[in-house]
Amino acid sequence: MDGSNIFPQFLHSGSSDLYVIPRFRTAFMDPFNEVPTLCFLCSFYDKDGKPAEISPEHVLRKASESFTKTTGMKFQAMGELEFYVIGDKDDLFLAEDQRGYHESAPFTKFESFRTDCMLAIARAGGHIKYGHSEVGNFTLGDKIYEQNEIEFMVTDVEQAADELVIAKWIIRNMAYNYGLDVTFAPKITDGKAGSGMHVHTRVVKDEKNQYVEGGRLSDVAKTAIAGFMTCASSLTAFGNTNPTSYFRLVPHQEAPTSICWGDRNRSVLVRVPLGWTHRTDMVADANPLERPTDMDMSEKQTVEFRCPDGSADVYMLLAGLTVAARHGFEMKDALAVADRTYVDVNIHHAENHDKLMSLGQLPASCFESAAELEAHREIYERHGVFPSSMIDAVIKHLRSFDDRTIRDEIRADPEKGSRLVRQFFHCG
Repeated sequence: MDGSNIFPQFLHSGSSDLYVIPRFRTAFMDPFNEVPTLCFLCSFYDKDGKPAEISPEHVLRKASESFTKTTGMKFQAMGELEFYVIGDKDDLFLAEDQRGYHESAPFTKFESFRTDCMLAIARAGGHIKYGHSEVGNFTLGDKIYEQNEIEFMVTDVEQAADELVIAKWIIRNMAYNYGLDVTFAPKITDGKAGSGMHVHTRVVKDEKNQYVEGGRLSDVAKTAIAGFMTCASSLTAFGNTNPTSYFRLVPHQEAPTSICWGDRNRSVLVRVPLGWTHRTDMVADANPLERPTDMDMSEKQTVEFRCPDGSADVYMLLAGLTVAARHGFEMKDALAVADRTYVDVNIHHAENHDKLMSLGQLPASCFESAAELEAHREIYERHGVFPSSMIDAVIKHLRSFDDRTIRDEIRADPEKGSRLVRQFFHCG
């Protein structure tokens, strides 16, 4: 096959032939083809029969192996896909603007569409946790825009990436069959909720979650968090890949701007969600006919990275997160970094201004993201995970947007923002 067409950022046509080999574990039946058709995701090999260094799925494989070799543990992940569904306006039972979170029919209009998507994803091997409507919903002209989310279960990081890629393909095909439009774009209009692609992570050893110790967040978790904190600004190069990504990363829009972490805190970059680590039997309390149990639910504890969006290259993003976690274990001061970046307040409230000023900030543009990747490139290239040519190509691509002053340009010409939204409406 012609690798320069598949990886135009990384290969030129003068020497671009690659072997393409299906990965059998990804096999699934195409739910949209009337003729029985078996689908695969594939790996790529160079002229010598070795894995192609510039293939993002191989970079993720190397990142996972490097993490295990360094720590003796396995890195796992799961994604949360947020997306807008766009269809003809229905004036009956309209949901309140920006109040669609966990709404149900008839106030949500595309619940059956989301259900069909989840069924097809599950049949294709996706491990789905659940799906629900999200905050964003609004009408514009004769169209209704409704935000939805599908969450997955935690699994080995390579499989998590495969599941996300297949799920996005299925959602788009399902929308086409329904006569709807969908977008994973990070921001489609000002003042309305943007769509992220949060990634939950977990570290396991002998199939036991290492993020919990004695019912509390462990030093292993804090060490991984320290790696996320250190690499956060450059991880945007893989997870926030076009100018509209940075329209979403603004205060008061349920998206992070500062490099910090906290418990259950949705104003932070890295959130430690409720993890079922207490010993209270809430099921028996809510359901008196149930027998009390003493189950260990600590495997459910994750740590959530909240800045990526649907523009991300899924394999490179998860490879970057795996490298960042590994870097935490290579740092001598990881626990001190975790302690310094922890917050237990809403950092955007006026009374917490001093704390906000003490924290690092995420990039505000692709151009700034490229600079952060350049500064951190040794971390990603260490152990041969990311090829230097790939880092060079990502930096070049981000700088090509030349969006250093994009906010000033949009203030002077509001239509420029609309043009960018249209340009990247079907990104990722």
